Amino acid sequence: MSTAERILHILRNDPGAWVSGEELSRLLRVSRSAVWKHMGSLRKDDYGIESSPRKGYRLTRNSPWLLPAEIREGLETSALGREKIAYYRTTDSTNTRAKERAAAGAPEGTLVIAETQTGGRGRKGRVWFSPPGEGIYLSLVLRPRISPVEAPKITLIAGIAVAETLIEAFPGLDVHIKWPNDVLVGAGKIAGILTEISSDMDRVGYLVSGLGLNVNTRRFPPELEGIATSLYLETGRVLDRAPLVRSLLQRYETWYTAFLQEGPGPMLDRWKSLSRTLGTRIAVETPRGRRSGIARDLDRDGGLLLEDDEGRMHTIISGDVGTP
Repeated sequence: MSTAERILHILRNDPGAWVSGEELSRLLRVSRSAVWKHMGSLRKDDYGIESSPRKGYRLTRNSPWLLPAEIREGLETSALGREKIAYYRTTDSTNTRAKERAAAGAPEGTLVIAETQTGGRGRKGRVWFSPPGEGIYLSLVLRPRISPVEAPKITLIAGIAVAETLIEAFPGLDVHIKWPNDVLVGAGKIAGILTEISSDMDRVGYLVSGLGLNVNTRRFPPELEGIATSLYLETGRVLDRAPLVRSLLQRYETWYTAFLQEGPGPMLDRWKSLSRTLGTRIAVETPRGRRSGIARDLDRDGGLLLEDDEGRMHTIISGDVGTP
């Protein structure tokens, strides 16, 4: 924890109370001049810090940015986002930055998060709309001891984490998952997931799990209107993003740990309970062409089992689901 984060932690312990510079200096074992400099840095990050020559300092407003201090405060994970957080006001892609860090040896749980992306990516090279300060754009470095064929299950875990976070925070929303990597509210896409791996023949070296969640976006580009939605459009409220990030990380870690310890069964059951894909007639654009039929189930690797009109079952590993 940095000195600035320790200052915030002290000020937050008694909201609205004054803490003298002398007391902060004593607790942090730094000079009062250093305390003053850190207060200036916190103000630059848009924290509301009041100061008084006789009283000291008090915190009046948290920063609206997704700074490491905002994410860590109250975070209850043991690994995800706990130690290493790389924060960017602007970057091309959090997945790109996370892959660089993973290749350089970043530990499991490393979090890369940005306020905006200039080259945010979805599946098949699609662009992810990332307006500054409006959404959650993050990527996690994971190092599961699994085979490459099991990697798609991590995408399912991410979808569960997003869906459960939204269901808990907004009980009235119609939240559900669309195979393989979309979270919807009603008919509108509110979140997407992009999983990328580095592996050898039989073992994943590292895995980067990226997700984008539309939070306070009020307007989308014409090509996304009627397709995408946001929490602001669904609730009419401007929301604090940091609690959503903390909930996402905590739920992600819960399901990720359960998957590694217990296998895919409980995770697959939960995914199915949150999905509306299963049991419906769909069309899937696959690398081998278009297939249509009834989505019957998921296999143990997360593949979609599709029954065609002749009653034959097909396992779809990758594809875009639409209406027939």
